[in-house]
Amino acid sequence: MAITYDILRSVARDLYGWSLMKVPDDTMAALARAEKTESHPASRETLAFLQAAARTAEAKNRHACSDAGFPTYFIKIGTRLTLDGDVRRAFVDGFADLVDSLDPPILQFITHPLTLERSYVGRDMPVLSFDVVDGADYMDITCSPKALGSGRWADLKVFSYPTIDEIEAYFMDCVLTAGSQHCPPVIIGMGIGGSFDHAAKMAKRATLRPVGSDHDDPMIREMEARLLAAVNKTGFGPMGTGGDTTALAVHVDYAHGHGFVPVAVCFNCWINRRTTVRISADGKVTRLE
Repeated sequence: MAITYDILRSVARDLYGWSLMKVPDDTMAALARAEKTESHPASRETLAFLQAAARTAEAKNRHACSDAGFPTYFIKIGTRLTLDGDVRRAFVDGFADLVDSLDPPILQFITHPLTLERSYVGRDMPVLSFDVVDGADYMDITCSPKALGSGRWADLKVFSYPTIDEIEAYFMDCVLTAGSQHCPPVIIGMGIGGSFDHAAKMAKRATLRPVGSDHDDPMIREMEARLLAAVNKTGFGPMGTGGDTTALAVHVDYAHGHGFVPVAVCFNCWINRRTTVRISADGKVTRLE
């Protein structure tokens, strides 16, 4: 059986709608842990409020944030799959279905970068990022709507033969520049190496890693722990209230490249919106998170 246009269209619609209503379980667990260890009373209250707001949004099928962002999908295609139909059109039409059917409705957040005109459609919308999984007979699709609060503070710099200290100093410059304007506590992704575009992709992809998961490279695990501790010493705290919890996680990835080393940093706000499904070769759709 092939994965059809109709299946992809339905999944694209549902993924976006689900991601607006639910804070992921791993993120809720991280917020609960942070509340227990937070030393600042106002920040503890803020963390409790965020969790309560998330539970209410899910229970009442309401948006966890009024900024629905714009549609962004990460798609991993198994090499043993068969596709039948127009893949990009399925995602475009799926988002159109969402706009027509979602209650409560979303605002027109798709913005022309030059005229600033806003609508529900636009050039290269939705944003699709593809990868392949050798030997797999399934497709994984993750929807991670990107909104203004966290998207505004992403950054990238190209170094020549940098030291680890220089990379980490740049990372902290990005953190200090953002302050508390990205709706902390955040998940921070950093991509190191590869090409200009690949570093940015790694940074974004790193934010999608489950909170609490470990990188397979011990050097990266140590860097993540070191940077998370440094971020939480800045004192910005949840929603800028101060305290110990500016970030829930720092996730780093890297790729080999050349002597020039792009370094990209991006942020996911406390809602950490991401929803994933797996479509099997027989067309069965299973929600993973």
